[in-house]
Amino acid sequence: MQLEIFQVDAFSAEPFGGNPAAVIPLDSWLPDDVLQRIAEENNLSETAYFVRNGEAYDLRWFTPTVEVDLCGHATLASAYVLFEQLGEQAPVLRFNTRSGELRVSRGADGLLAMDFPAKQPEAVEAPAGLLEALGLSSARAVYRSDDLVVVIDDASLLDPLKPDFVALSAFEVRGVAVTAAGRGFDFVTRWFGPRVGVNEDPVTGSAHTSLAPLWAERLGKNVLSCEQGGVRKGQLLCEVLGNGRVIISGRAALYLRGQVFI
Repeated sequence: MQLEIFQVDAFSAEPFGGNPAAVIPLDSWLPDDVLQRIAEENNLSETAYFVRNGEAYDLRWFTPTVEVDLCGHATLASAYVLFEQLGEQAPVLRFNTRSGELRVSRGADGLLAMDFPAKQPEAVEAPAGLLEALGLSSARAVYRSDDLVVVIDDASLLDPLKPDFVALSAFEVRGVAVTAAGRGFDFVTRWFGPRVGVNEDPVTGSAHTSLAPLWAERLGKNVLSCEQGGVRKGQLLCEVLGNGRVIISGRAALYLRGQVFI
């Protein structure tokens, strides 16, 4: 069997930036264990698969170790493949996912805009050992949604972070985000997910469903410019709507197009 595969750098205007994702269009679903083994072989933070279903697409995402409920950058990459590589003409793409229907539109400026459900993280006490695992001496606040979100005052502390991934994997959350205001953006972030097989994700669109509402409340504004990453970085634009949704926008670049043989 041969499958077409695309590797797309999401949340970047050119290759070698943002977050790479593999995208594999399918005519029908393969067994789950095959989907998981392909994702493991790709060894990227996410491999996305989609199958046309009427006027929409069924979309699933796999890390090298698990299937996940929501992935922003691989959704952006999938939309880019459909719009720019496969000639999709619909003005808005509709994806059926484990997190409900997600919509992606293409703007005149080339930005791809994803309509995602927003999540409001709740303030919590920092779990014992969390700051030590991150290599931080203190935090302004800690929140919880799908992830633990650690807010710090100094954005310059982000790049030097070298977390203990074994220690972080002990916390029963999807991942841990460390975020701060500044550095030329409304907020900047790094995201670590050793528990789901991704020690660090360069740009995590799904994390911004919580980060954007959090920073919108802290900064008193609904449209926010964002950057995420350590050595490798990507950029996002988030708009928090009043209906429990958040629009997460970014660009994408094609790195690879080829064939998988299984």
